[in-house]
Amino acid sequence: MATLTVQLAVQSRLLSYGIGESTKLVPAPPANHGKRVLCRLRKLELEEINFSGRSRKTDQEVSKRTHRLKALSTSGISLIQTAKTVPTYLFRTDTGGQVKVLVEKTNGKYKVLVEALPSELSDAHAELVMVWGLFRSDASCFMPLDLNRRGADGKSSTIETPFVQGPSNKVTVELDFEASLAPFYISFYMKSQLVSDMKSSEIRSHRNTSFVVPVGLTSGHPAPLGLSYQPDGTMNFALFSRSAKSVVLCLYDDISVEKPSLEIDLDPYVNRSGDIWHAALDCSLPFKTYGYRCKVATSGKEEMVLLDPYSKVIRSVIPRQGGSKLRPKYLGELCKEPGYDWSGDVPPSLPLENLIIYRLNVTEFTKDGSSKLPDDLAGTFSGITEKLSHFKHLGVNAILLEPIFPFEEQKGPYFPSHFFSPGNMHGRSSDPLSVINSMKDMVKKLHANGIEIFLEVVFTHIAEDAPLMHVDNSSHYSIKGGDLNIQYALNCNYPIVQQMILDCLRYWVIEFHIDGFVFVNASSLSKGFHGEILSRPPLVEAIAFDPILSKVKIIADYWDALANDSKEILFPHWRKWAEINTRFCDDIRDFLRGKGLLSSLATRLCGSGDIFSGGRGPAFSFNYIARNFGLTLVDLVSFSSSEVASELSWNCGEEGPMTNNIVLETRLKQVRNFLFILFISLGVPVLNMGDECGQSSGGFPVHGARKSFDWSTLKTGFGIQTTQFISFLTSLRMRRSDLLQKRTFLKEENIQWHGSDQSPPKWDDPSSRFLAMTLKADAEDSQTSVSDNGGDLFVAFNSAGESESVILPPPPTDMVWHRLVDTGLPFPGFFAEKGTPVEDGLVAYEMKSHSCLLFEAQKLAEI
Repeated sequence: MATLTVQLAVQSRLLSYGIGESTKLVPAPPANHGKRVLCRLRKLELEEINFSGRSRKTDQEVSKRTHRLKALSTSGISLIQTAKTVPTYLFRTDTGGQVKVLVEKTNGKYKVLVEALPSELSDAHAELVMVWGLFRSDASCFMPLDLNRRGADGKSSTIETPFVQGPSNKVTVELDFEASLAPFYISFYMKSQLVSDMKSSEIRSHRNTSFVVPVGLTSGHPAPLGLSYQPDGTMNFALFSRSAKSVVLCLYDDISVEKPSLEIDLDPYVNRSGDIWHAALDCSLPFKTYGYRCKVATSGKEEMVLLDPYSKVIRSVIPRQGGSKLRPKYLGELCKEPGYDWSGDVPPSLPLENLIIYRLNVTEFTKDGSSKLPDDLAGTFSGITEKLSHFKHLGVNAILLEPIFPFEEQKGPYFPSHFFSPGNMHGRSSDPLSVINSMKDMVKKLHANGIEIFLEVVFTHIAEDAPLMHVDNSSHYSIKGGDLNIQYALNCNYPIVQQMILDCLRYWVIEFHIDGFVFVNASSLSKGFHGEILSRPPLVEAIAFDPILSKVKIIADYWDALANDSKEILFPHWRKWAEINTRFCDDIRDFLRGKGLLSSLATRLCGSGDIFSGGRGPAFSFNYIARNFGLTLVDLVSFSSSEVASELSWNCGEEGPMTNNIVLETRLKQVRNFLFILFISLGVPVLNMGDECGQSSGGFPVHGARKSFDWSTLKTGFGIQTTQFISFLTSLRMRRSDLLQKRTFLKEENIQWHGSDQSPPKWDDPSSRFLAMTLKADAEDSQTSVSDNGGDLFVAFNSAGESESVILPPPPTDMVWHRLVDTGLPFPGFFAEKGTPVEDGLVAYEMKSHSCLLFEAQKLAEI
């Protein structure tokens, strides 16, 4: 055997098998060589090659006739699977005939059998010759088979191999190649040559191109998209691109190198079905990562190696060029997804109305040194599980993770670049398999403690460097006019994008046991290609009725990371979609700063019937006061300059940090009021990371101004009383779930509204700042309620700057009022688990300014 150095071209060019480019075997120019790969190939000197078991002497005895091939109705190329699953490729010729090629791997070698099926043998003075060469990345740059055989111009000479007469008037050529040479393509055409006058005619495909057959590389399958492993021991690659003129599969055996070790130019007539490019390779090949190079008319980025949008295991690579760092590049890992032992995992499957959610950023939650976690745990999924006791103390039963997908570092996590894998920064090491397993460990442990896991997802826009931007721009992106801020808006209701999103969501549910999703910028999910509002957006409807996704929580969030605001629309919910309730946030902020109407407050307290009636109910309202953008909870009561006017905040008398005790006392009461109203209202309360310990962003509302969670602040006076108050409120909601955790709205007879003197509220007075309500326990519900005693609740809200004398309604028979909360009192007396009984004969209660009250009717026997 001769050992040859095969030089691989790295150009990404459209396959071309025309006459001018296929008559010579041209090695790739040195400037374009990739990594050199040593392969073993049988010596291809013509006189030493055996064809179909015959010697060269036998070859010369081939019948001298013109081999005209019979015309068949076959079009294009078809792949026939025999009993041995040997790929068989059928071609039509430009003379109206047929050529069949079989590729088989036996004993460590690839055998290629080319068979011409003649219809007539009229000329006895002609022989059929195959002119062939091998290539990988470019049909015009052939692999040199023997460097000693060069023409006068220094280029490889054409290899010509005569056909051999076979049975049934078939003529064949058989070639053997060492398996280590694969994968590659054979490009060939045929010459019918008259011996008498040396005249010849060339026979090519019906497209007037050379015939091209993959060796060690099968055509593969168009489904599923991405990388998949087949039972026959092959890796299947499938990529959607309607606009790509050519697609090159780039393989790397070393992740630290800049250029691929091997490039395979996919043949559109062998490796394409419709708009999907596909190929299959042997799993035993020594490659580690892969990507694609696409030539797309609208992109101009054909030299960029792109990450497979469907890749499940990705590796980040930061190549160096000229001593300067380039932007990170991601490549798909050539490995099976790691198996995971989910035995014993039982998702909590909590009803919507029972949820209490805590939103956090994986990195910022434990990255700070105050977390006291080792460096390899800080800022990771594992770090979250290490802080399980914090969630238990607060009483939350669901964790909402800010986007965990890889993202554009300059813009933040709300500009994802990939959808099918967690970002490698969230693991204990940069190894993607370790990151995946650590996330699954987190989910399993939190499930074991009754805590669900939700993901914030952004499908309406992506990062500028996302692979979708260059794989198929025209199919994935919406036309939004000339607004540069939304030039990367995904066309979510386009069929192929819709399929990708559904595949992605199902993947996270099936492989990671995710319990729900919050869809950021949900209003754009209802828009069409030109930004028009769709009455029945296909994606929203498909998610609502998907057999897998309809079983998890699906929540629409109108916040737009591009515009940094909320744009509410009438969301088509099909009684499946819950919503992040922005109106709740706005109306509660307005009331506590002394503005807004009492009717707006009442509507939010009762579950926002103006939004969630019509088939849903208050459990579909996800309520919040502060979130991961805008002002933090403590900043809402500390800043109210014109720069943050849209935040509807109030600084309580002075702007920013200060030492005025009166102002500080008011701010403290306001923080308590916000939390109290959040938990006493019907709907799902959503807490935000850091608000329990008073973390501030300095009055800057942008997401990037948020700091890492400072665990030391939990030990401050503010942190201690606030976390204890939240713990009390979560316990109260569960204990009085008959009134505070309802899937349906309260009955009209179960709620009464009051002014301070038990007269009707001053609904029509825009200056009124007091509202009270009595929530009456339903006798039937109380028998099965988890409540200890099932008594009525009396709740009062005073956002005025002066005290209010409140007349308490008479308690139910054999019961007495117990004060559970008075946010105007000092710590620790402003809340109590058992409550403080009201003195006998007390009718009026002095309620301080900017405060809230909660009384519970308890049985006399339990006093």
